Amino acid sequence: MRNVTDRTSNPFGMQPPCDRFVPGYGDANAHFHVIGDHPGVHGGADSGVPFTDCPAGERLQEALVAAGLIDRAGAPPTVNRTFLSYLYACVPPEGTAPSDDDYASLEPMFDAELRAITAHVLLPVGERPTRYVLENYTARSPTVDLDSLHATEVLGSGFLVYPITDPTDWTSADQQALVSALQHLRQSDYRREVDLGRFVADENPYFVR
Repeated sequence: MRNVTDRTSNPFGMQPPCDRFVPGYGDANAHFHVIGDHPGVHGGADSGVPFTDCPAGERLQEALVAAGLIDRAGAPPTVNRTFLSYLYACVPPEGTAPSDDDYASLEPMFDAELRAITAHVLLPVGERPTRYVLENYTARSPTVDLDSLHATEVLGSGFLVYPITDPTDWTSADQQALVSALQHLRQSDYRREVDLGRFVADENPYFVR
């Protein structure tokens, strides 16, 4: 099923319970969903677009351009079948971080948007988003060494997951590993869909994954 909307910013009209927030941005029918932590870590408080206004976000955008998930970096970027959002969309007070209760309060909204997008590949960025995705969308233990999972494939429940270490801590080798992994992924059958159309009465395809 495809979402019918031409909105790139907050396509589903999410309204977190806070005065300032950075909504999801990109293609509502994305194949790739990049999931950051919160605006205080990965930027966007000024532009209103995830992964902007800070070195970590800009570095990630550079890698996504090289990998073909973004056509042009910027605020906003020009995306290519990609959606960008945060686990915690609210802008925390300067110098503070969301509490566990804060994250928990927005998890239902994040999950609803993730399932509405229904991307084929989830790309959690940083420790907290990666642990959340592993715990909720895969059978992999969230206690594993996250550095060892950087830019590697983890099978999820209807998704492929490619964890990404925080761009703030990248070496040049980390950046190149991500670019190479995503380039290879885009050339593969990452959708993992099966056509069950032969089992229905009409001649239309019926893809499931």
